[in-house]
Amino acid sequence: MTTTPLMRADQSALLVIDPQERLLPHVHDWQQVLAQVDWLVQVAQKLGVPVAATEQYPKGIGRTHSQVAARLPAGATGEKLHFSCVAGNCLPGLPGMDRPQVVVCGIESHVCVLQTVLELAAGGKQVFVVAEAVGSRDPAHKALALERMRAHGATIVCREMVAFEWLGQAGTEQFRDISKNFLR
Repeated sequence: MTTTPLMRADQSALLVIDPQERLLPHVHDWQQVLAQVDWLVQVAQKLGVPVAATEQYPKGIGRTHSQVAARLPAGATGEKLHFSCVAGNCLPGLPGMDRPQVVVCGIESHVCVLQTVLELAAGGKQVFVVAEAVGSRDPAHKALALERMRAHGATIVCREMVAFEWLGQAGTEQFRDISKNFLR
């Protein structure tokens, strides 16, 4: 496990949990959650951070929303029936899941995100949950989930914390690119 409390691009993976076509419209402020997830995927890919995604029972709930799916390489998505990605055993073999830090976004905060985060943390991963990039049908459920994840060792962050910590410094070509295109 890494010893820094900062997210590092060379130690992190981005895990996008269940942003599926049929479930997203039921999530409070879903367009904003989807926009934040998409933003994180793009920044991760620009900085060489591996991105993995999951789908909960895609036969019934549908596939990953097309906006996100279009950005994912082949083999980056795992399917599951368990709510937890860990219990569902869909993470091994996905990009970056061998890294010590996992930055998490997706839905629903109080179900699949919560259970995955708790099990990742219990398994020794350093877990960061991007507050504006997770959602639930009821905002109160999201708040409770964030509180519980924090109490069990997850660090709750915002998207700009992720970008700036992955960048590490200004004055580089990567910084100029991310600053110009994502940090307005």
